[in-house]
Amino acid sequence: MKLRIQNGRLIDPSQDIDAVIDLFIDNQKIVALGDAPEGFEEADVMDAAGQWILPGLVDLAVSLREPGLTQKGSIATEGRAAVSGGVTTLVCPPNTRPIVDTPAVAALIQDKADDAGMANVFPLGALTQGLEGAQLSNMVALTEAGCIALSNHRHPMVSTKVLARALEYAATHDLLVVFHPDEPSLSEGGCAHEGLMSTIHGLAGIPEEAETIALMRDLLLVEKTGVRAHFARLSCAKSVEMMADAKASGLNVTADVALHNLLLNDQILNRFDGHYHVLPPLRSEEDRLTLIEGIKSGVITAICSDHQPHEKMAKIAPFAATEPGMANVEILLPLAMQLMDEGDVDLTTLLTCLTSGPAACFGLEAGSLSVGSFADFIVFDSTARWVWTYEGRKTKGHNSPYFGDELVGRVMQTFISGQRVYQAV
Repeated sequence: MKLRIQNGRLIDPSQDIDAVIDLFIDNQKIVALGDAPEGFEEADVMDAAGQWILPGLVDLAVSLREPGLTQKGSIATEGRAAVSGGVTTLVCPPNTRPIVDTPAVAALIQDKADDAGMANVFPLGALTQGLEGAQLSNMVALTEAGCIALSNHRHPMVSTKVLARALEYAATHDLLVVFHPDEPSLSEGGCAHEGLMSTIHGLAGIPEEAETIALMRDLLLVEKTGVRAHFARLSCAKSVEMMADAKASGLNVTADVALHNLLLNDQILNRFDGHYHVLPPLRSEEDRLTLIEGIKSGVITAICSDHQPHEKMAKIAPFAATEPGMANVEILLPLAMQLMDEGDVDLTTLLTCLTSGPAACFGLEAGSLSVGSFADFIVFDSTARWVWTYEGRKTKGHNSPYFGDELVGRVMQTFISGQRVYQAV
């Protein structure tokens, strides 16, 4: 199908483009920007006057919950939620049931994602069998089955020796390893940032050192083994400093941050609302501001939703007894725009961290509107005011503190390979 998108404000940080120009699509791919290519015969024309044309968002952390946890979500429901939020490419963690530690499970997820016809889905494979941290998984087979990288998620390794062997093996085959830096002996049983707020409310705290001690160990092992590494969900100011030093020393490392850690700090615990129970926890205002500085300086190059849908009962309990996580993928962009509205981050930096930045972390061909790319893009109304309601949600998850909030900016249409997969009503 041939398609011309005209009169829209096309913004693509990967090409340093921000202009009202036309976009031409043919046979699933972008064939020109600006002037029509020679011989282009239009089949369809879409007028996007007053709206933004953006690369499809790339989200490095969307829990689909399938297989095994379909009471929380499924590949179909969370895929639908993703594209309604403008996410055209997503990475899902390996902590399904069964764990993604065999090629069969990796293939199952991708087959179901293809059947759903929503976002492009790339699973992470388990670094160790069953995520138990003892026996290495068949990493090569998992990557051959479509896993984009390997991770032990937030599950601990039985020893540093096992971790070192896993990294040596991954380095030998040039595989990417995703770390969630956490020292379990310090974080076990915790549900909130260790500080004044956790003390006031009698919540078990998770000290910053739970993250930074593990991060230091992991960086030393990355340096020793030479493995390609990505650090997920950084939450502490000290972690940003350590990542900056690691990059300056030449280590091949990247990092992301969850959007809620950029928007919120632990003062929100005064509400004693389990919807704000996340891991890693919401930390101090100093930590939040330093994470934003990490975005601005390029130390952190990806912002993710860390979408974790839950059934209703998972959040109906005292704060510490609730399951951690928020389900915000379908409002990722308008929520992220709040950082720009408050003057924390400029538009180019923000969009880079939602498109080409995360794509580059994992070597994905996504997040760009360059000629020859698959036509994954969104039409965004930056001025639309709307209320995201519980009843109108696409996710199966019940757990977001933003239900009922008025948001500014809305994804109106989402296209994948030139085909419209979502349109707001």
